[in-house]
Amino acid sequence: MKSLKLSREPAALPEPPPGDRPHPARRTLLSQLGIGVLIASAVGLANAFVRSLVPNVLYEPPRRFKIGSPERFPEGVTYLEDSRLFVVRDQNTFQAMSAVCTHLGCTVKMVTLNQSQTVEVRGQRFQEQREFHCPCHGSKYYGDGTNYAGPAPRPLERYRVEVMPDDGQLIVDVSQPVDRNYRLTV
Repeated sequence: MKSLKLSREPAALPEPPPGDRPHPARRTLLSQLGIGVLIASAVGLANAFVRSLVPNVLYEPPRRFKIGSPERFPEGVTYLEDSRLFVVRDQNTFQAMSAVCTHLGCTVKMVTLNQSQTVEVRGQRFQEQREFHCPCHGSKYYGDGTNYAGPAPRPLERYRVEVMPDDGQLIVDVSQPVDRNYRLTV
């Protein structure tokens, strides 16, 4: 008996015309995609390197600044809008108190009372002629900055006041909070 050998080789497909070429193979597409990712990563690293050569500078106002000569401030309370600060002058004594509410940082407003009232704070009684009110959430402070109503957790901050030796101007240092009894006598 004769054995028949069948050929299992696939028949060659005809060559497609030049304008009808098939899309690139998957392997070619993935390699091109990989090269694109590598280039994008290199660009990102180069950008990070160049950015590291530029310093990160935070331009904040100085923590110690001049507010003017003592003669500039009349008797009573003066508000300095640019530094959100109240300067209290009582004859020859000066105090600097923050106008920033201790609750969420809104600017408090000074309210002059029609009649002075007697208040007791930490066992001391004194006559109050002004208060500070926060318009955002209703916190209220006595004239010395002590909180008595609303969500404010603590009194208004008070800061160190000094006299500049060379020109006699007042200097406020907001980096040095002081207690409520601190006063500068000029």
